[in-house]
Amino acid sequence: MDLVASVFACLLAYLVGSLSFAVIVSRLMGLSDPRSYGSKNPGATNVLRSGNKAAAVLTLALDALKGYLPVLAVLLLAPRFGFGEGTAAWVGLAAFVGHLWPLFFRFKGGKGVATAAGALLALNPWLGLATLATWLIIAAFFRYSSLASLAAALFAPFYQLLIWGPGPAVLPIIVMSLLLVWRHEGNIRKLMAGTESRLGQKVQSPTHRGHK
Repeated sequence: MDLVASVFACLLAYLVGSLSFAVIVSRLMGLSDPRSYGSKNPGATNVLRSGNKAAAVLTLALDALKGYLPVLAVLLLAPRFGFGEGTAAWVGLAAFVGHLWPLFFRFKGGKGVATAAGALLALNPWLGLATLATWLIIAAFFRYSSLASLAAALFAPFYQLLIWGPGPAVLPIIVMSLLLVWRHEGNIRKLMAGTESRLGQKVQSPTHRGHK
């Protein structure tokens, strides 16, 4: 029964993760589809390139919440269903995978940085904060969201292992980190070529739907 409940929790988390808020928020606010400009990535950083900071902040918050809330729900329901830290971590990974390959958006999603951060914050607030601090430090110094995300992704499993030791959450965190690095393959090439866009850099694109 515990296994069935765990699988069901992962499935629900995947469906929650499949809500592409970059696209949803842009549509509700009358902005262009983020998949049509900039990096074409449906995420908060690309929404910011539209010049609408409110839309970017809202997208960031909602993307983080869809990683945070499923993990929090599992932790709160742990006494009733026998969920452990491992189940919570796999649920976080499922929400993250939903963002990468969303069922509701033809399996074409974003890179999952905010969703991963939300999942880590719920799973282990200190790990989440350490990972976010890594992102902020790199972003502040270099102004590249992708570079900051890569650094945070690489450090997260090391923080877990070095500070809290091996446990059932380690493997899902490692998988999440590897997927994050893989999804940034194009950004890595641009960083090496010196053509990567910096944080807040606008692109020449329509800011409202229907405008050319």
